Amino acid sequence: MDFLSAKSVIDSALDKGFLCVVVGNCSVKYFGRAASKLSEGDRLLVIKPDGTFLVHQRSKMTAINYQGPGARVSTQLAENLVVTARREKPKEEIVVSFNSVQFAGAFEMHDDSKLKVFGSERQLSDLLMQDLHLIEKGLVPIKQESDVKKGTIDILAEDSKKRLVVIELKRRTAGLDAVTQLNRYARELRERKGVQVRGILCSPSITPNALAMLEKEGLEYFKLDYEVSNPSAKIKGLQKKQKGLEDYC
Repeated sequence: MDFLSAKSVIDSALDKGFLCVVVGNCSVKYFGRAASKLSEGDRLLVIKPDGTFLVHQRSKMTAINYQGPGARVSTQLAENLVVTARREKPKEEIVVSFNSVQFAGAFEMHDDSKLKVFGSERQLSDLLMQDLHLIEKGLVPIKQESDVKKGTIDILAEDSKKRLVVIELKRRTAGLDAVTQLNRYARELRERKGVQVRGILCSPSITPNALAMLEKEGLEYFKLDYEVSNPSAKIKGLQKKQKGLEDYC
């Protein structure tokens, strides 16, 4: 594909607010918070209507160079085809110089649908609020998403001995950061309320180092066994909705 035709496709896409895709051999330079240069190679350039600018190589999922929404994109024709994306805040620039273009296409796309995630931590929290007895008999929910100084407790509950229980949920394998997070929440409540506070980490699995740290800090672990389907997630062993503290008053 000749450069003039490719430039015409890109300019038309930019003018109409279409998605633009360009495949060709190019080099890439970046100027901004740092500087970089990518030597010649076959690349995929994607320009989205919102100004998102992505340069992909033939492998891997992440773009090798990119700018987020809001970039101002322009083209210039000289000995080769140059496509430039600029941003002011932060001030940065990506310059893609095409030595050859194999394909350039513009596509009008309509997609207002939002991604629905099944099995998110919020959804698992909603399900657990129906029956904390799954974790431990006698647990009664007090509040969901309780804010503390540095974060939000997924579920705050009370056990059969009237002790506060901080429950932290992770939908994937829990690591050291999850234990640190739970310990911070429990410690803050102890200091603020002057009462005994337990902490329970719930996840499908936990790393050995995280489990060792959990036990050292006097915290507890519950294996959360759940399955995800469309359009919902299901926690295995979950029973009917239980009463909260307000139901006992």
